Amino acid sequence: MAALGQEIGKMQKRGKLSFLSRSWNMTWSLRTIKDEMEQTDGRCDGVCDGVEKNMDLSYQQQGQEALQEALELTHSTDGWRMELSEDSGEVIYSKVVQGNRKVFRLEVDLNATPDELYEVLFVKVEEMNEWNPNIAHIRVLKHIGKETMVTHEVSAGKAGNFIGQRDFLSVRHSLRTRQCIYLGGVATHLDAFPPQSGFIRAEDGPTCIIIQAVPDCTGRSKLTWLLNMDVKGWLPKSLVNQTLPQAQLDFTRHLRRRLWTSRK
Repeated sequence: MAALGQEIGKMQKRGKLSFLSRSWNMTWSLRTIKDEMEQTDGRCDGVCDGVEKNMDLSYQQQGQEALQEALELTHSTDGWRMELSEDSGEVIYSKVVQGNRKVFRLEVDLNATPDELYEVLFVKVEEMNEWNPNIAHIRVLKHIGKETMVTHEVSAGKAGNFIGQRDFLSVRHSLRTRQCIYLGGVATHLDAFPPQSGFIRAEDGPTCIIIQAVPDCTGRSKLTWLLNMDVKGWLPKSLVNQTLPQAQLDFTRHLRRRLWTSRK
């Protein structure tokens, strides 16, 4: 964890996690201007390009800020307690944060290189429902370069899902360094994509996944996953706090199977 703190400091010095100056409210005000111009004369010429660029910068800012905040929370040393430890290697810790809500940190070693995990968890995120039955679908609504995307995800409404079916609208952001690959995420807002009928819109984040090679062990990686989720709805906290770490174990089990299948 100390190495992670040093890595955060290096990224801040290099400007990797610097914040952009434009505000979220300004971006959506510009979007309103764009919509009005399109309705009046059907043309917005160069102004549309400027509005689109500001929207993209806003998504990038959200992703960068979420990743930095999630890394700082993951790196914090106080308040964490072990929730469970599995024979298969998974260890999950929990911490109570503002609002008397728990976040969960999973740590596990996997038989895959960091690049393989990056490919499965970020590049091919739309295929996640093919190997994880707890996800009904994930769709990328917008790409902003290779490092940022806006996604819509719907959880599966299968038996045994005690929290119930949820949908998520999120910004996902990635950052690669020599030592680690970082994947961050946070809930976002999109006027053109309001909460869907029949679902409760839950909110992710800030959350992150840290992927780093296991020293002196070729083909293995350590994965650290901070799960920070507000499931919304009227649910007992005790039920949520039991279900979320179990969801992490389920996800890891399905991920192991996906990695094993791809190597056959």
